[in-house]
Amino acid sequence: MTAIDPHDYLAVDDELEDSERDLRDTVRAYATTELLPQVNEWYERGELPRHVAKELGALGLLGMQLTGYGCAGASGTAYGVVCRELEAVDSGLRSLVSVQGSLAMTAIHRWGDEEQRQEWLPRMATGDALGCFGLTEPSSGSDPGSMRTTARRDGDDWVLNGSKTWITNGTIADVAVIWAGTEDGIRAFLVPTGTAGYSATEIRQKLSLRASISTDILLEDVRVPSSAILPHAPGLGAALSCLNEARFGILWGTIGAARACYAAALEYTGNREQFGRSLASFQLSQRKLAYMVVEITHASMTAMRLAQLKKAGTLRPEQISLGKLANARSAIEVARSARTMLGANGLTLAHPVMRHMSNLEAVLTVEGTEEIHELVIGRSITGVQAFR
Repeated sequence: MTAIDPHDYLAVDDELEDSERDLRDTVRAYATTELLPQVNEWYERGELPRHVAKELGALGLLGMQLTGYGCAGASGTAYGVVCRELEAVDSGLRSLVSVQGSLAMTAIHRWGDEEQRQEWLPRMATGDALGCFGLTEPSSGSDPGSMRTTARRDGDDWVLNGSKTWITNGTIADVAVIWAGTEDGIRAFLVPTGTAGYSATEIRQKLSLRASISTDILLEDVRVPSSAILPHAPGLGAALSCLNEARFGILWGTIGAARACYAAALEYTGNREQFGRSLASFQLSQRKLAYMVVEITHASMTAMRLAQLKKAGTLRPEQISLGKLANARSAIEVARSARTMLGANGLTLAHPVMRHMSNLEAVLTVEGTEEIHELVIGRSITGVQAFR
């Protein structure tokens, strides 16, 4: 009989195609050898060097799920596996790929015109140009429709005023996709970050996603030409469609974080002796480890099923909400349980657990809070709108 892999208990990865499995192995090897040895230092400093984006671009991971313009046209499953392997090192790495590919590049690819795609996407795919996605505001997180950022016509130009917050890579991006209210509703604009009136300030005193650059953006009479508007993005639904792509990556990524925490707990309890025996030999330790395996397996099966629906073209946003909600919850509970198994040693960067646990607090919130996804699911099963 085939032995059970304690890190893939139901052999979910057997569902991967050969190309997806090869990509998994490539990204896992790169992440383990090149990123993992440095991530603690980045986390302590609160930084993520820009050269990482170039390396990810060289591997074909930026906008990999898109077609043309230097993008790989990979399957949703392949993209999910990449997010999983990167987040097994740190959520900030997955966030970089999500924001670049699922938000900024997807917005341009899906809602831009051919000139905009040609101008930005090839350089973004290689990491030579970085993008950010300006939707969230200080007064409107879960309710983006109430945004206060405005764009008004002035001759052949648009003039933008307002502010955005918690925008990944706002200080190092070359182009910002800015969502603003106009007389005709919410529209998206491509704003080169060197444009007069655009300024970004890094949010420094944060305790989660430290190996990721979070920023506040201020727009003061930012003047852009009429060609800056994304012509095929009428309304807030266009922005939400990009968020769904990012949520799909997140629900895969959280599995990587959970897997790393479980692996750390399994190794630690196997080596640590108390009362003359290994911690792993105690019933309570095995109970916690079994709990982790169950949660990770359920999350993996959920992600794989959603990838199958995505491939079939039948995946609905509400189903993505279920996956993001369930998998983020499972991952943080696995991290919390793993931390208890490492005792006080679990509080240090000598082990990855506390870093992942802290990151997952942010992952619970980004791309939709628990409450928002619960309401999305509730609406889909009752037919009753409960947001207002």
